[in-house]
Amino acid sequence: MIGEDIEMEFILKDNLWNVEIDPVQIDQILANLAANARDAIGGVGSVIIETDNVVLDETYVSTHFDILPGEYVMMSFSDTGEGMDTDTLKNIFEPFFTTKKREEGTGLGLATVYGIVKQNNGTIHVYSEPEHGTTFKIYLPRCLSDTDDDREGKTVESLEGTETILVVEDELQVLSMAKRILEQHGYTVFAIRNPVEACDFVESYTDEINLLLTDVVMPEMNGRELKQRIRVYMPDIRALYMSGYTANVIAKRGVLEEGVDFIRKPFSTEALAKKIREVLDS
Repeated sequence: MIGEDIEMEFILKDNLWNVEIDPVQIDQILANLAANARDAIGGVGSVIIETDNVVLDETYVSTHFDILPGEYVMMSFSDTGEGMDTDTLKNIFEPFFTTKKREEGTGLGLATVYGIVKQNNGTIHVYSEPEHGTTFKIYLPRCLSDTDDDREGKTVESLEGTETILVVEDELQVLSMAKRILEQHGYTVFAIRNPVEACDFVESYTDEINLLLTDVVMPEMNGRELKQRIRVYMPDIRALYMSGYTANVIAKRGVLEEGVDFIRKPFSTEALAKKIREVLDS
């Protein structure tokens, strides 16, 4: 379906939780996303399909009103196509919306995917930047009917700290949520939307900043470039990268080196607090 020029890679989680959905609908989701990716790539490229178990908590749900807190199976579908701008992203799930010519598409593919996901009490989010490809993330609720509930009982209260953290993220909603989570855990937090402004702030700041928490893809410079510029003034600062794209997609495209500290958006309160402590204590 996607042709010989597009490489397809599967990165599948071991011990994936069960979901309750008609397998034919999974076929429909994959077929429509594959067709969309093929058209977006328009030649040589790659597609990565990943699965994982995720927990979405109250903090995440407070900024995403289309889903309830709980345990979900996540399936992400990433392509190396041309990507989309903000205006296009606002409309991609609308029936009959398409950027193709009339004879090339009906605009029903992504609307069909959206309908299937919602019918099964899930949600779908899309991350895309022009010339940086697209990642669709589908969350389907975990089915506990024939599995043991093996959730860990570790609480976020044990993950507090007193360090100073600089958060750089161009999406205001994510920036505010990260700042709130970290301040609740005792950190001193500076939250800045623009990477250039972040560099100016660091240059004039006289105390120590222990950690840079930064988005990977931002206007004017990416997260790796931001870290390099900040380390001119603070050589010992640690860095934790975050992105709506998965770590495998980011590494494959050469934006970040493999093995860097990375957290995938969306993240729960516990996931962020745990990862922050892991990086600071390493």
